[in-house]
Amino acid sequence: MPSVADVLIEGLAAAGARRLFGVPAGGSTGALLRSAAARGLPVVAVHSALAACVMAAVSGELGEGPGAAAVESAPAALAGLAHARLDRAPMILLTEPAGSPSVQGDALAKQSLRVAADSASRGVARAAELAMAEPRGPVHLALPRAAAERLAVPGPATVGRRPPSAPDVAALDAAAALIEAASRPVVVAGLGCRADDGGWVRALAEALPAPVLTTLKGKGTIPEPHPLALGILGGGAPAEPILHRADLVIAVGLDAVELGGAPWLDGATVLHLGRARHTGQGYVAAVEVVGAPGLVLEELAPRLRGRARADWDVAEVDRARRVRAARLAAGAAGLGPNRMAQLARELTPAGTIAAVEGCPAMLGAALGWLAVAPGECLVPNALGTAGFALPAAIAAQLAHPGRRVLCFTDPGGLLRVLGELETAARLALPIVVLLLGAAGADLGAVARSVGMLADQATDPVA
Repeated sequence: MPSVADVLIEGLAAAGARRLFGVPAGGSTGALLRSAAARGLPVVAVHSALAACVMAAVSGELGEGPGAAAVESAPAALAGLAHARLDRAPMILLTEPAGSPSVQGDALAKQSLRVAADSASRGVARAAELAMAEPRGPVHLALPRAAAERLAVPGPATVGRRPPSAPDVAALDAAAALIEAASRPVVVAGLGCRADDGGWVRALAEALPAPVLTTLKGKGTIPEPHPLALGILGGGAPAEPILHRADLVIAVGLDAVELGGAPWLDGATVLHLGRARHTGQGYVAAVEVVGAPGLVLEELAPRLRGRARADWDVAEVDRARRVRAARLAAGAAGLGPNRMAQLARELTPAGTIAAVEGCPAMLGAALGWLAVAPGECLVPNALGTAGFALPAAIAAQLAHPGRRVLCFTDPGGLLRVLGELETAARLALPIVVLLLGAAGADLGAVARSVGMLADQATDPVA
């Protein structure tokens, strides 16, 4: 008869978790790691709770099910929980119970559930359902060490997968009418745009036609070399004049958490097309249609046939793109983040994934890396998670073993997760780590000490 830990591992696998990221420990965490190894769920041993959570969050973003992490202490994982919550990443975090509910993660997780022998199967199924429900996010499971190896009471363990519901017909009609009435629409794509949505966003932009901005998390929704792609909203792109001249903003997969309080859409007429209802933060939606962006746009397409073409001045859009290119070129002197990203993009094959460190100084790398599909540039929302890049790169390489993966980081970010260099070396992952701004810090010696190759480039402009 299976133990509680066994039932939890079986439930994670049934939910679509591809592996368990864990910090080796005793107690319930040790029981979970042993059970996963015995039951065929790959275990990735890491050195810190932050790294485990980031890897699980990125795995959830790139996969079909939630990522999973097991660490001993809930308080040690709070930064990782905060990252997953801000990134809307589906993740299940398993820890031992500790302290008050706020310490356990209730303030950051979508929900914190305590597991017992008679609730293990039900609890893990509920956690998976909550993590994947829109807006997606982290769920915390607290497993007491005394319960982990007890025999579990049999119970229902089916993981509920809700099929996407069809968009509301009346809302679709209202959205089509709003687009029909607009002469200068702009598309803003956010983190809700996933792999299957990019083609539909591009088709909408070309059919209207309409220039497209994306958030950092929405990079690649439309190929960034596309003539209608204007770059990152608020990321130094000369988009504000066009945004202010627009008479309709079509927000596709945009989450209010991405706007960071910036008044980009103040006073604009906004059509919200998203996986979840708009919260009302950041902007007021004149019309909203809830559903997967690709499905919504597919349903909208026949309603827009015969629509008059938008009245954008092609020269104005082209000028905005050229000004953006000039700004990027001006910021690419020497071997700064922007130039390094541009060079790396030129030297790597199509489909290469870049993971960018979570600090404002690395914005240049995110801007310089031209993504042509969703998921090609992994960036924490608002660049808010220091120590993100290396764990994210490891998770991406595990999820996509046939693709190249680069990590753009700085000394501050790398030092937070320095032990994960050993993780990458132990797993023999062919990740390339580009450490920028490391003058005076010989972190290459650390890399060499764990068996990685390391070299140093000198900036001729510095």
